Amino acid sequence: MQTIILLALVGFGAQLVDGALGMAYGVTSTSLLLAVGLAPAAASASVHLAEVGTTLVSGLSHWRFGNVDWRAVLKIGIPGAIGAFAGATFLSGLATDVAKPYTSAILLGLGIYVLVRFTLKGLPARRTAGRLSLRFLAPLGLVGGFLDASGGGGWGPVGTPALLASGRLEPRKVIGTIDASEFLVAVAASVGFFVGLSGAGIDTTWVLALLAGGVVAAPLAAWLVRLIPARILGSLVGGLIVFTNVRTILTSAEAPDSVVNGSLVAISVLWAAAVGWSLKEHRRTVAAEKAAAPADEPREPALVGE
Repeated sequence: MQTIILLALVGFGAQLVDGALGMAYGVTSTSLLLAVGLAPAAASASVHLAEVGTTLVSGLSHWRFGNVDWRAVLKIGIPGAIGAFAGATFLSGLATDVAKPYTSAILLGLGIYVLVRFTLKGLPARRTAGRLSLRFLAPLGLVGGFLDASGGGGWGPVGTPALLASGRLEPRKVIGTIDASEFLVAVAASVGFFVGLSGAGIDTTWVLALLAGGVVAAPLAAWLVRLIPARILGSLVGGLIVFTNVRTILTSAEAPDSVVNGSLVAISVLWAAAVGWSLKEHRRTVAAEKAAAPADEPREPALVGE
C-alpha cells in the first residue's frame, strides 16, 4: 500500500510539472521507477500506459483553457506516434543489463538539459508571425517520439524547447500543444511495448497508481501554467532527474560507495546553487517588469514571499 501511495504521489508530482513546463512527466516517473529496480522496458511501458490517461485529461484541460493549437498537434503528434512505436519495439528487444545504462544515460542527458536551460534562460516569451510547418514538425515528432519511448522520456524536452525557439506560438500554447499531442505518442508507445513485451513485467497496479495521481494533477497543472514560476520549477525538476540517474548509473556500474556518495553530494550542492540562481533571476525579472509597467496595468503574480 505504501508503494501504491508513493507511486500516486509520483504521478501527481510528475504531471503537475509536465502540465506546467510541457516536459518531464516521463523523465521524472521513469527515473524513479528505475531507481526502485524496475527493468527499463517495463518502466517505460508502465509510464506510457499511465500517460494514455494523463495526457488525455491534460490535453482536454489545456484545451478548455485555450492553450492548444490543434493544427500543430496533428502535424507533430502523428510523426511522434510513429517514432514512439519504433522506439518501444527497439527498447523491448534490448537485454536489461544493456537497456538500463542506455536509458539512464538518456534520462541523465535530458535532466542536465532541463536543469541548465531553466536555470540560465527560463522560458522565452518572444513570438513571430506565421504557422508551424509540417517540414519542421514531422522530423521533430519522429525524433521526440523515438527518444520518448526508448529512453523513458523525451517528448517534452525535445518538443517544447524547439517550439518555443520557433517563436510561432506563445509559451502557454506550446505547453498545451505538446501535452495534447503526447496522447498520440503514449498510445503508440503502449502498443509497441505490448507487441515487444507481451505484457511481461508490467504491474497493472503500479500503472493505475501513476494514472490516478496524474489525472488528479492534470487540470490543476493546466490552470497553474499561467501562474507558476516555470524557471524555478524547471531547475528543481532538472536537478532531481540528474541526481536520480547519476545514482542509477553509478550503482549499475558497481562504483564504490565513496564515489557514489561523493558524486551525489557534489550534485546536491550544484543543484541547490542552480535553484538559488533561478529564484534570484525570477525575482529580478519580476522587479524589472513591475518597474517598466504603467501604474494601472495588471501585473503578473509574483512568487510567494516577494
